[in-house]
Amino acid sequence: MKHQTTSPWTFIPTLYFTSGIPYVIINTVSVIFYKKLGIDNAQIALWTSFLYLPWVIKMFWGPIVDIYFTKRKWITYTQLAMSACLALVAFTLQLPNFFFISLTALTIGAFISATYDIATDGFYLLALSPEQQAFFVGIRSLFYRLAVIFGSGILVFMAGQLEVSLNNIPLSWTFAIGFSALILGILFIFHRLILPVPESYSQGQKATNKINFWSIISSYFAQNKIINIITFILLYRLGEAMLVKIASLFLLDKAEVGGLGLSTSDVGLAYGTFGVISLICGGILGGLLISKHGLKKCLLPMALALNLPDIFYVYMAYTKPSLTLVYPLVSLEQFGYGFGFTAFSVYLMYICQGEYKTSHFAISTGIMALGMMLPGLISGYLQKALGYPLFFILVCLLTIPGMIAMFFIPLKEESKLANN
Repeated sequence: MKHQTTSPWTFIPTLYFTSGIPYVIINTVSVIFYKKLGIDNAQIALWTSFLYLPWVIKMFWGPIVDIYFTKRKWITYTQLAMSACLALVAFTLQLPNFFFISLTALTIGAFISATYDIATDGFYLLALSPEQQAFFVGIRSLFYRLAVIFGSGILVFMAGQLEVSLNNIPLSWTFAIGFSALILGILFIFHRLILPVPESYSQGQKATNKINFWSIISSYFAQNKIINIITFILLYRLGEAMLVKIASLFLLDKAEVGGLGLSTSDVGLAYGTFGVISLICGGILGGLLISKHGLKKCLLPMALALNLPDIFYVYMAYTKPSLTLVYPLVSLEQFGYGFGFTAFSVYLMYICQGEYKTSHFAISTGIMALGMMLPGLISGYLQKALGYPLFFILVCLLTIPGMIAMFFIPLKEESKLANN
């Protein structure tokens, strides 16, 4: 980079806030607005799970982002394209055949968002010194999570309030998604003006061309006990992968079909605001404990914290508790998820060491996304066949394979891992 006159504080928070908005709308908020617009649970879970695919396979076009154009251009162009994509989604919700058209727009948006993530992570490594990278890793995570609160909390709450005042569900969601498109448009202008400009792209291109992409892939799969590692990555979040697409549907569904019958605004508060805040707190605590005691000592208790709170959904499905109890139960489940997911994230870094650790991490996160996508594809059909109580019992049982796989992965004591 040129001599940096722009403080990372001016662009790192907004870059990762921008990263979180499309991801949460595509993979979480879409479930809610399709439900409110009358789409069947099985269809929602199936088709929105396919939207994980770009994050599964993004490693295959990562080199294109390295070779062509600069990271700065990729960032700004994908932001502008994502803003246009969300505006298109907002518009299509007014059409009679909105489902297919909006789903197509979301699919395009998912590829754009995954590409943006590649460019942003690359820009992060270029624009910041190693010391700054270490310092801002927590900042970027915080602002990404704030974007999740904005999308699944504030945006959903706003849509719920508009549903009541306008008495028009499609129009309410058009305004809500359109508002998010406007924010991305403003962020595009901001980043176009504020991002540091790369010094020379030709040097980076020459370095990239020396790298054999397939040798990077093969080196990842040549790791010791790689089958055990991949099995663990795919299974660790199996129960959560089944739960994540159905949880908000359960909260929204009417009592006569087994749901809790919450309003859109209530779901925005319970799952998207209080829940995400609890998730952030769980993640922070998990990071502190790993940095103090090491991953090896923390992995089992943190895996239990991830999986055991799923029983709360079994309880809610059978007892139909009041809203005042739903809030803390959902928050506790999300706290456990944030706590347990931290150990998983650190393990993905643990296995991505050496010369190609950045590329290896992209492969690991792609396998992780596959582990979320595949169970999600069938979760809606299973819920429809079993009903909510039995489905949530199945979710609890499906946490067991990941717990078993955990005992067969290579893992040495690494007390300083969390600080690397």
